[in-house]
Amino acid sequence: MKKSELLFNVFLVPLDFLSIVLASITVYSLRFYNPIVESYPVLYDLTFQSYFQLSLIASLFVVVIYAIEGLYSMKVTRGPLKEVIKIFSATSAALMIFVLAAFVDKYLFSSRFILIGGWVLIIIFVSLERFLIRRLQRHLAKVKGIGTHRVLITGKNDISDQIMKFLKVRPQTPYKVIARVEHISKEGLEKYKNRIDEILECDPEMPIEEVNILANFCEINRIEFKYVPNLFAARATNIEIRTLAGFPVVEIKRTPLDGWGRVIKRISDILVSVLVLILFSPFFIVIAIIIKLDSEGPVFVKLKRVSQGKIIMMMKFRSMVKDAKKMKKLLMKYNERKDGPLFKMANDPRITKFGKFLRKTRLDEFPQLFNVLKGEMSLVGPRPHEPEEIEEYKHHHKKVLTIKSGITGMAQVSGSSNLSFEDEVGLDTYYIENWSLLLDFIILARTFLILLKGDKNAC
Repeated sequence: MKKSELLFNVFLVPLDFLSIVLASITVYSLRFYNPIVESYPVLYDLTFQSYFQLSLIASLFVVVIYAIEGLYSMKVTRGPLKEVIKIFSATSAALMIFVLAAFVDKYLFSSRFILIGGWVLIIIFVSLERFLIRRLQRHLAKVKGIGTHRVLITGKNDISDQIMKFLKVRPQTPYKVIARVEHISKEGLEKYKNRIDEILECDPEMPIEEVNILANFCEINRIEFKYVPNLFAARATNIEIRTLAGFPVVEIKRTPLDGWGRVIKRISDILVSVLVLILFSPFFIVIAIIIKLDSEGPVFVKLKRVSQGKIIMMMKFRSMVKDAKKMKKLLMKYNERKDGPLFKMANDPRITKFGKFLRKTRLDEFPQLFNVLKGEMSLVGPRPHEPEEIEEYKHHHKKVLTIKSGITGMAQVSGSSNLSFEDEVGLDTYYIENWSLLLDFIILARTFLILLKGDKNAC
């Protein structure tokens, strides 16, 4: 890690603390602001001095929660959205503990306004503070070269081409490519040892002898060594080591959803589904009435789909005309998806007028919450496909059948129907092998944004 990156990460601790304290003082000032006091009289006596002392202790506690949640990890690089979600999660955890403390001593936490307001302002202040720090970090890297990673890329193949292209269109990244080489030798590397900070090996098929040359060169010259793994090495990142008869045995786990991950995901599915159904049930009634007025047929349709290798009846708001299934065979010649078993057709004549709106906003998917409650589906997962489509899967496609299908997923928030089938399977495979509760929340947040803006790729 670059020295500047280390310093920026270390400085985040006191800056977060100051942001939390500032948020606490701000919410206290708002609580005693005359217009608010006139509407909601203060029914407790808490001087600013006592409150300030309490806020210092509470702010320190929140920073400890941030540390436990990994917000000061030196090895983690997050995008702005992931960082805000992480801050939201950690601050919410701290709020829950404060709420529990209120039952012990009501004097200390007697104001719901301060608790809720402080929670909101802390998320805003810390997120803004970190955003400004990251902007400063990128500015220094771009203008002064401080924190820039000077990289030597090895291998001339599709992987290195895509990485070079990515770095070219995103100059704000901290990486600066010094050179790209194809053949590795000790003599050839020597001329770069004072010009680079790290080597990125992009050829998964590179001979082991050349890989050893790179690794040894980096170790001797204190240069970071990174590489793009082959398929087996990538799978081996999700491992569990046990002993058997005194020997270490490595188990390559299929997905983090094995074990406790599966339990946590199921609990979150139930809680979120129940909450959404309660909050939006009046809105769903309105949708049902419009569907009945718009065209002939039922409000809901039950479609035969495959989830985790089992056939289920997936529920949706009806967005097509009556007997649309029977019309599909006649329309197959217009199928625009030639790369896989899926069907896609622009201006599909089976879709009703209101159905186009439902699909664009993805509101037609909401009844699947009942499938989630029944345990047939999950909120996030691979797209559920028809049995006939599953029959056309190649061997590597069947990886997506190892977990429950989802209402939304990585493919749906990464291009939807514009993705090739192989890209869709690739994204779903990545999700299966790298699942986390945070990843689920990010996908759900992106889905919500698509719902608000509308999905122009919906068909």
